[in-house]
Amino acid sequence: MNRRPTLLAALALTATAALTLSACGSDDDSSAKDNDKIAGADTGGEESPSPSASAPASADRPKIELPSDVTYKFEWEKTGDPAKDAVLSDAEQRIKAVDMAIAEQDPLHEAYRFYSEGVAAAGSQKYIQEFVDHEARTTGVTRYYNESLTIRDDGTAALVYCEDQSKAFNKFLKTGKTDVTPVTKNAYVIYAGTLRKNKSGVWVTERLTSQRGSAKCQP
Repeated sequence: MNRRPTLLAALALTATAALTLSACGSDDDSSAKDNDKIAGADTGGEESPSPSASAPASADRPKIELPSDVTYKFEWEKTGDPAKDAVLSDAEQRIKAVDMAIAEQDPLHEAYRFYSEGVAAAGSQKYIQEFVDHEARTTGVTRYYNESLTIRDDGTAALVYCEDQSKAFNKFLKTGKTDVTPVTKNAYVIYAGTLRKNKSGVWVTERLTSQRGSAKCQP
């Protein structure tokens, strides 16, 4: 099995992160072949803070607990704007929550559903189910960078970011074997998401699209 976020053509970007999103929230890409992995890898920068440190305390947030071999490097910079920093923090927690659901082999895990709704949650469920079906999980270090964030007049947030998957792989549960795949341009993925602040003060992801091999994300 290859890790494969959704490959979507309907992704348009501008310098101000204005987006055209398709009506899809899936994290699964059945067409990608090379180094297919949901969440990125590592080329420098410091590891992100723990969930307890980075997540605002405005809601009873789920505790994110991952295997020791699943780590991240978020190069998202603090903006100094409380709303934007909260969006980035909750987007980070959603990413980690999906990998926790994969590690625990639970397609309906409450943690990722805490940070996502609608088509984004449905897409994550389908994506996690693929790992469950293949009795596999993620391993390695992931990297997120080149973020662009806009909070629109309607209160929603548009977030675009890159993911480097070159040092993260599939690990099969029965054998413990890690499927180390070669690095190609498809190891670099661009994401575009729409988030909305819910009544509990959490920025939930409502829509999420991705495209492999993006020139914007190449090293």
